[in-house]
Amino acid sequence: MPALPRRLTLTACMAAGLAVLAGPALAQATQGVSKTEIVIATIQDLSGPVAAYGKAARNGLQLRVDEINEQGGIHGRKIKLLVEDNAYDPKRAVLATQKLVNQDKVFLIASHIGTPMNNASMPVMFEKNVINFMPLSAGREMFEPVHKLKFASVASYHDTMRMNVAKLYKEKAAKNACTLYQDDDYGLEVVKGAEAGLKDIGVAMGEKTTYKRGATDFSSQIARLKASNCDFLVLGTIVRETIGAIGEARKIGWSPTIVGSQASYTDLIHKLGGKAMDGYYAVSTQHFPYTDLDNQPLRFWANKYKTKFGDDPSTYSTGGYSTMDIFIKAALKAGPNLTTDSFIKAMETMGEVPTDIFGTPPLTFTATKRLGSNLSRLSQIQDGRWKVVTDLR
Repeated sequence: MPALPRRLTLTACMAAGLAVLAGPALAQATQGVSKTEIVIATIQDLSGPVAAYGKAARNGLQLRVDEINEQGGIHGRKIKLLVEDNAYDPKRAVLATQKLVNQDKVFLIASHIGTPMNNASMPVMFEKNVINFMPLSAGREMFEPVHKLKFASVASYHDTMRMNVAKLYKEKAAKNACTLYQDDDYGLEVVKGAEAGLKDIGVAMGEKTTYKRGATDFSSQIARLKASNCDFLVLGTIVRETIGAIGEARKIGWSPTIVGSQASYTDLIHKLGGKAMDGYYAVSTQHFPYTDLDNQPLRFWANKYKTKFGDDPSTYSTGGYSTMDIFIKAALKAGPNLTTDSFIKAMETMGEVPTDIFGTPPLTFTATKRLGSNLSRLSQIQDGRWKVVTDLR
């Protein structure tokens, strides 16, 4: 066989060398996945205005992680859950996200709390091909526009308020709606939904007033709303602000129908606010996990949680637990070769995830549907605890 020309020999050697160099890169493991471990993360408020939510969500996630790890993990891999604090601040959320995706190299971020925090963090995540998995936010940006790295399980503030505000307004034969809301993405989304619902029934929102995050005095806003002859108050508030606003209304003898979003669906409202909170309505997607419920499976879970963490669970606890359970289902379906693409495919082809012991609506995800369900219900504080007052709708 004749010898190859020198130029061809060099070319062949260079090609072979490039193939050798490319081999390890092509075979490189997916970020956050090793032979023995899947590293995921959550970003919570652990030191800011909704720290009670953040700690409850973290505990719910950890409880399910501990359960699956005790059973051997996912295809032989244990889950490692990293936790960062955003203090309910978008700037801190971005810093936490940068650390997790660049330094800790996590597979995905689950249950990140806060609408403004998620909106600020998603570009950082998506640049590194990291999934934003079921954030603790009902902002529409969590699933719109459709993006392969978005999966959301919480019906939007906009749609749930649109549906429930309109129906409650008609049921109460109200005459004049008004609103107090947090001056940020979250509060505005709540109000836009309420306004859309009222418009559907031919009603316009009346007096509107806002507050800055961290505010504690609502006397001027409540006085202004009362003076507008409002009898139906929509709150775009969270915990302290909900209690403060309702407390101020009761103090000055004003008793409108008051309704808020799922962000205020917490036992902290009646635990901290007391009897004055009775009558308050909030959107909900899960039953409240009281430890003395007639529902035996939910009561058993609630007491297991309390035994482990020394605290009563909330819907943020159940939400975190449910999110981790769905992650586990999808990771198992993705098979031993877990990659971002195989996980996404598993989520898109899993079919309907049935309702769980917490009353979560059935969830379905597809390549063009990134919100699992848009259903919600209303609950009301009656005699110091949440009671479901409507079916899912």
